[in-house]
Amino acid sequence: MARKSPERILAEHRDEVQHRIESLQRHLASIVEQATWTTNDDEHDPEGVTIAYERAQTQGLLADAKAELDELDQAAHRIETGTYGQCRRCGKRISKERLEALPAATLCIRCTSARH
Repeated sequence: MARKSPERILAEHRDEVQHRIESLQRHLASIVEQATWTTNDDEHDPEGVTIAYERAQTQGLLADAKAELDELDQAAHRIETGTYGQCRRCGKRISKERLEALPAATLCIRCTSARH
């Protein structure tokens, strides 16, 4: 089986993240609308999660997805400049397997392990 090109892998991951962002934005809009139409005191409701908590959680997931999209865009720029797949710490090649799993990776396994 032929491996996918880095460009294709990045494009597929970018599409997935973009869809996640759109879904989270719709969910957040729904939460805000729900809060507008709800008159009960959800902050003191012993039944389940509060609207404020759900909104904060969704905003956090949305921020993470936007950061991931930015990392993928930076990876695409590295492809254009010829530095994609090169560890920014040691300068060695990042394995194809790692880049397939984490296409925005900037460190090889060895340098990632050394950070922890």
